[in-house]
Amino acid sequence: MAATLELKYFNAFWLKKMDSIVDVLPTESTTADVSPADTNIITLLLTNAFIGVGQSISYIVDEETYTNVILYWDGVDTITLVDNIPVEIPANTVIQFGAITDFTHIPAAYDAGANDWYVEEARIRGGYNNTSVDFGVKAYIAEDYPTQQHRNNSMIYSGIFNSRTGINNTNQFSVANDITRSVDPAQGSIQKLYAEDTNLTIFQETKVSRALIDKDAIYSAEGQPMTTSGAQVIGQIQSYAGNYGISTNPESFAVYGYRKYFTDRNQNVVLRLSQDGITEISAYGMLDFFRDNLSKVGQTGKIIGGWDQHNKQYIISLQPSNTSDFQTLSFDEEVNGWVSRYSYKPNFSASLRNNFYTFKNGNIWKHYADPILDATSYGKFYGVQYNSSVTLVFNPNVSLNKNFNTINYEGTTGWQMTEFYTNSDVAAPISVATNVLTLTDLESQLFSNNFKRKENKYFANLINTTPSSYGEIVYGQAMSGAKGFYATTTFLFNNTPTADPTGSRSQQYPKAELFSVSGEYVESSY
Repeated sequence: MAATLELKYFNAFWLKKMDSIVDVLPTESTTADVSPADTNIITLLLTNAFIGVGQSISYIVDEETYTNVILYWDGVDTITLVDNIPVEIPANTVIQFGAITDFTHIPAAYDAGANDWYVEEARIRGGYNNTSVDFGVKAYIAEDYPTQQHRNNSMIYSGIFNSRTGINNTNQFSVANDITRSVDPAQGSIQKLYAEDTNLTIFQETKVSRALIDKDAIYSAEGQPMTTSGAQVIGQIQSYAGNYGISTNPESFAVYGYRKYFTDRNQNVVLRLSQDGITEISAYGMLDFFRDNLSKVGQTGKIIGGWDQHNKQYIISLQPSNTSDFQTLSFDEEVNGWVSRYSYKPNFSASLRNNFYTFKNGNIWKHYADPILDATSYGKFYGVQYNSSVTLVFNPNVSLNKNFNTINYEGTTGWQMTEFYTNSDVAAPISVATNVLTLTDLESQLFSNNFKRKENKYFANLINTTPSSYGEIVYGQAMSGAKGFYATTTFLFNNTPTADPTGSRSQQYPKAELFSVSGEYVESSY
């Protein structure tokens, strides 16, 4: 139904109830209390009730049935009746609700703005003396309900923000303007955006592109871009050479200057984006390592990347989801290679004012702290002390079968060689314990198998402790040296501080330095 309201001197509007007012659900029987101030107001104890104006009610008092009509309902628990109640309704009286029988008071009752009544213009376009439409069916544009769309390869920008003038239109997204830009959906979703000067770097799963900000590019006949200023916020989008992306690991991103570091787990590579394009830095001596370990991360693991401002290194931590077999290592631009591994597993890493921080379990940890100031020692991460170790491979004259006789190193005192094995041990497997050479820095024990110091260099003999192999007759400790085409050795330094607090700083918190490791060998044959 509709009611006509004269709201302006030349226009007429209709007040329409869009939902049917007769389809009121029957309300369950309930108890009621009469308000002592006004006998036509009843307080109900309702549960999931739907009450309509003009709805009839009935109740029994002193074995006599009474009927009435609802004038207004507050939507909660109070109803007002049309007529005064002839008798007081006692508490806990059962009231039965019926259908709507009186339509007289419906517009007045809903004049407070209930959400199922609407005002509609009676004249076409609302113009003066325009044709007035009548009641009945009208043609409307069917507008679908707004549905959420996932456009993972598109970008959208809002209005401007200017703190100087107080303009903040960041909550405005005008559909009248062209405020969206899309990249090739075949290259996957957009994982990260990085703004740099007047360019925007776009990292997709399998592609990296750049877009102009607040300017556009016009290309000459030779294909050379000529940058021009324009009204476009996001201008021309150009792709970098190479089919590389950031996969689904935007957490691997780190930036220093014009260099940006990230990983492409789909291709098992670590990449650097600079002004000369994309470079595969995982190929610098670590191709096999990243091929094996990046594939272990999988879809659910994480690759935490960060820039170490203190050492000027890119730190990356490969963290598979279901295992503790993580790998944290660093890349140094000065040597253009991977220089170290670490024993810590961060949740996040960042640099601030020449300091490097990592986050672990809700705490912030500062790296490279002064051992005297924080009462700790080197190699201590997240409250756990670790030792420092260096693993090296000897492979001189690769086609020659050798007998490695000695091992030498230059550096601070305190280094121990925990193992030395050759490729022959791979052909004839032995347990690690039987192949370990433990060497300590005891300069006074000349005839013991320890590192001796001579001319600021530490040296020791290699004594073979492996069983006979490949037809050898003499073996064991009487046999000096280790045979093989190449050898692998590991040096260990104990980072635990000394217990004597009266010693010097270098004595309490020794700093391990290892400058070089070498050895002597002779030609051998089986």
